[in-house]
Amino acid sequence: MFDFLKTIFGKYDFDPIVAEVAEWEGDVKQLSVDALRERSSALRTRVLHQGKIAEMRTGEGKTLMATAPVYLNALTGKGVHVVTVNDYLARRDAVWMGQIYQALGMTVGCLTHDAAFVYDPSFVAPKEDLAEAAAEADETRDTLGSFKVVQEFLRPISRKEAYQLDILYGTNHEFGFDYLRDNLAYRAEDQVQRGHHYAIIDEVDSILIDEARTPLIIAAPDTESSEYYKIFARIATMLSKEDYEIDEKARSVSINDSGISKVENALSIKNIYNPENFQLVHYLEESLKAQTLFHKDKQYVIKGGEVIIVDEFTGRMMPGRRYSGGLHQAIEAKEGVQIQQESKTYAQITLQNYFRLYERIGGMTGTAQTSAEEFHKVYDLEVVSIPTNKPPMRKDMSDVIFKTKVEKYHAVVADIKQRYAEGQPVLVGTASIENNELVSHLLAQAHVPHQLLNAKNHEREGEIIAQAGRLKAVTVATNMAGRGVDIILGGNPPTVEEGEQVRALGGLHVIGTERHEARRIDNQLQGRSGRQGDPGSSHFYLSLEDDLLRIFGGDRVKGFMETLKFPEGEPIESKIISRVVNEAQKKVEGLNFDARKHLLEYDDVLNKQRSLLYRQRQEVLGGTAKQAAIDTVSKVYDLLAAQAIERPALEEILTNAEIVTTDEIKDIDNLKEYLNAKIERLIEPAGEMDVRMRLLSIIDRLWMGHLENLEDLRESVRMRAYAQHDPLVEYRRESYHLFQDLIRNYDDWIFYNIWKILPQLATTTESPVIALDTSVVEDMSGKIGRNDLCYCGSGKKFKKCHGGKELHTA
Repeated sequence: MFDFLKTIFGKYDFDPIVAEVAEWEGDVKQLSVDALRERSSALRTRVLHQGKIAEMRTGEGKTLMATAPVYLNALTGKGVHVVTVNDYLARRDAVWMGQIYQALGMTVGCLTHDAAFVYDPSFVAPKEDLAEAAAEADETRDTLGSFKVVQEFLRPISRKEAYQLDILYGTNHEFGFDYLRDNLAYRAEDQVQRGHHYAIIDEVDSILIDEARTPLIIAAPDTESSEYYKIFARIATMLSKEDYEIDEKARSVSINDSGISKVENALSIKNIYNPENFQLVHYLEESLKAQTLFHKDKQYVIKGGEVIIVDEFTGRMMPGRRYSGGLHQAIEAKEGVQIQQESKTYAQITLQNYFRLYERIGGMTGTAQTSAEEFHKVYDLEVVSIPTNKPPMRKDMSDVIFKTKVEKYHAVVADIKQRYAEGQPVLVGTASIENNELVSHLLAQAHVPHQLLNAKNHEREGEIIAQAGRLKAVTVATNMAGRGVDIILGGNPPTVEEGEQVRALGGLHVIGTERHEARRIDNQLQGRSGRQGDPGSSHFYLSLEDDLLRIFGGDRVKGFMETLKFPEGEPIESKIISRVVNEAQKKVEGLNFDARKHLLEYDDVLNKQRSLLYRQRQEVLGGTAKQAAIDTVSKVYDLLAAQAIERPALEEILTNAEIVTTDEIKDIDNLKEYLNAKIERLIEPAGEMDVRMRLLSIIDRLWMGHLENLEDLRESVRMRAYAQHDPLVEYRRESYHLFQDLIRNYDDWIFYNIWKILPQLATTTESPVIALDTSVVEDMSGKIGRNDLCYCGSGKKFKKCHGGKELHTA
């Protein structure tokens, strides 16, 4: 073991020994886990270690495949992060794979949304903790069968301790939010992460593409009134379809002249686009989106009096996640539930830029080739297809298309009923809760026993999906339910006799009730069948009323069907139809790619500023407050001196700011040395920790205001396209100036206010609250322009802060 480690660390390049590691760890796997070494093990190891994406068909053992590259990179001592799509998989894999890694001398743990654990085979949790953990697991994935998470082996530890482990499992959200929280910490010992060396992302397409449009945001409630959302929710219902135009392709809605007149009459105002009504336009736009583009049981559900988002790709509820920009409040007003306060952003980062922090990342998924271009352009990741261990046996039938949804669903039920009578298991994938419940209702009318699984009914998700391969099993689920759970023919645990019966019937039959916007999601649904060389089949049923065809290709297909005069209820199976569907999906994927690319282009601007600010903040956090204050005062003084300001003018600036008195300044030969010495004299009684916290709070307050200013800027530059200006170029230019203002405001605050703050800290008996600072910064510049940053230090423009006017009250 030690000789092997010496061999590893004795080489600068790990690549020549990757295959050796794969072969060596394979022997340990045979001793630790009942799994065979696959022929393609060395290829998989190379792909992941070299920072590429390995595409493997479902059921080919992605979890075991990561063992060698994870172990190899953990030998550096810098830590390896294995990113999963949910807490359940993080816990499961930490226990399953912890057995292997511990045998190799590695420490392993996992993060969840509220805890951290280390794998410890000797640990036995108290019974009450086990009961609580099991109840929590049941909420997302049942704990029966081979997918049971052995809670006894997970010993609770602190988050900081978890990041010191060699190998750490967790979701992308946990890793990303810990990064943001570290950059809001007020004590160095409160920071938990230790760098970003190497990460392997499981289900990489789900994390880096499906979730890439939603940035990670840490926010706190704002004081904005909810009454405006209620007012505009009522106004939105007063408008007719003739008052606005919906662009379903771009998922946007724009109001026309007749609609504007109705809104202005309802609010008793002459011009809603008057600058003083700027915020009213925002309420109107979000309320119209909520009314026309977001629908209950499709994009969201109402549960416990709250609006809960439903993941469009997995069909799962996402409690705690909220639409940004006031959209969530607009939906709450529309549904008549309690409107939660809007929030102010403290910190944010996109998943794209978070994962760019890592020196190298690898990824695993069953469906990556259709997004290979995006992986390459955005993440510089190459996709490599891994050969299957056994030839695939699944039969994918041509799509059938009907004129109406009614005809389509009747055909779906007839197909299910026939296969149920024969005993063949059927898994039905639906794209929404609404359609999920419709299929269930039709099956009940047809007297077909079945299991229903959606975001409203997910408590036994793992058990339901795991048993979907049994005789006569009919499972109706959202497209991605049960991801990570094997569907074994004959049940889980399987019986040999029943498994053979199911194979003789053709294996698991998968029915898709419509094509998803992304081909990857359809491929994932199909991939639930025909795992590891098992027989299986898949069939998609479509209609011209499906969203995909209606929006992106319906006219062409409808014209084709009318020309050939197909009778009602008669489907067509044609390569032409399949080609139209594929073209529609490619069109949507292109639009979604553009949306993610657009988001990233703007976030790249913010990312550079975020990196600079976080670096400066870390210098304050990790250094001494005294040196930070002295450096800043010297910087501002040198800038003043560089402007060729004479000594009398400098003296006037310092005395007006009450930094020195007129009597003191007469005896000072070197002003700069005097200022530095004064800081050293004042800072000791004030306390190093208290001063550091005050400096950090000012940085955080200014950054929060800067984020708000950038959001306003993004809204305003969109309109400049009409004047033939590139909005992105405008955004880059103006955001640069705003960031320079932020840095200058911080420096000026230190220079002009530190002399008053230090004596205050020295006399108080309480430590300052660890929160964003709200102390007033004195105005040293005389009259403030409306577009200048406010004197209070909020980071907002004066016209939107203390210089702003109250909104017009309707």
